Amino acid sequence: MHFRTVLFALLLPLGAPALALAQAGPPYLSNDPGTPGNGHWEINLAAVPTVGQGYGVYQLPQIDINYGLGDRVQLTYQGAYEVVKTDGEAATSGWGNAFPGIKWRFIDQGEDGWQVSTFPMIETGVSTPAQQRGLGSPGPRYLLSVQAAHKVGPVNVDVDVGWYLPAHGAHERFTGWVVGRDITSRLELDAEIYDDRARDALPRQTTLDVGGRYRLGRGFIALFMAGRSVSGTGAGQPQFLGYFGIQILLKDYGLALEDEPAEPPPERER
Repeated sequence: MHFRTVLFALLLPLGAPALALAQAGPPYLSNDPGTPGNGHWEINLAAVPTVGQGYGVYQLPQIDINYGLGDRVQLTYQGAYEVVKTDGEAATSGWGNAFPGIKWRFIDQGEDGWQVSTFPMIETGVSTPAQQRGLGSPGPRYLLSVQAAHKVGPVNVDVDVGWYLPAHGAHERFTGWVVGRDITSRLELDAEIYDDRARDALPRQTTLDVGGRYRLGRGFIALFMAGRSVSGTGAGQPQFLGYFGIQILLKDYGLALEDEPAEPPPERER
């Protein structure tokens, strides 16, 4: 398949020495086993465009709020205000489906070992008028997924596998792979393959994207990703998808000093 060749070309530079832990999660479609830590918050705010033949869906903003309940459990709420544009029709907008959920990392062997989690979520429904305007589905849908992370040779690999079990509509399954490394102490770059298939319905697509995270300073990280479908350009296939946002890290006493050494206190005069 052509996308394997493209993926290999993108990942070859990532196989250099000085690997650091790569992570899925925002800005990627896949999730990883990571959690914020006990009493810590991770808030992701982003613009998320998806553009295909004859349509565009713009999440402005997409909101992803996570809270650490202990060191291995994460409470999550995801939602987005959507603008939907179809060729020949006026744009519509409103709140789409929401995703509350809970993640539990039940295997944690440290950065050099296996990390495995499960992340059940519920996709809530939207009103009938919102469905008619293309802003969401009736719901509910139940999402069962498993995430795993481990170093493989010179790279770190995150895998996310899940199934949507709907009260109404088609069953759907997805598989996501993210690999990457730190380029500098502030910049991380990754690549992702994401395959999403519904039974006898859309979506039926495989996408390839590249992106990263850039540490702006205390408690703030820039998130960016861009990609497209590698399974054709037919109906429903995204010709461009992206994620452009910011991650805000909070501890119970304020902004997190994520991976930044604390400044020593000034010496007292003698």
